[in-house]
Amino acid sequence: MAVQQNKVSKSRRNNRRAHDALVAANPNECPSCGELKRPHHVCPSCGTYADREVIAQADEIDLDDDAA
Repeated sequence: MAVQQNKVSKSRRNNRRAHDALVAANPNECPSCGELKRPHHVCPSCGTYADREVIAQADEIDLDDDAA
């Protein structure tokens, strides 16, 4: 079992933990629809990336009563 050789002071311990904080997301505005999206990702609302449509979005989905 590992045993520390010297006590780690509160200052040194907290300095080590200084970079462990979570960083808030920085969403960008989609140029085509204006919704917020993650940078360098496909827009979830309109399906575009770099001014071209990557994912075709369905306008309306019709389900039959038997299929449901």
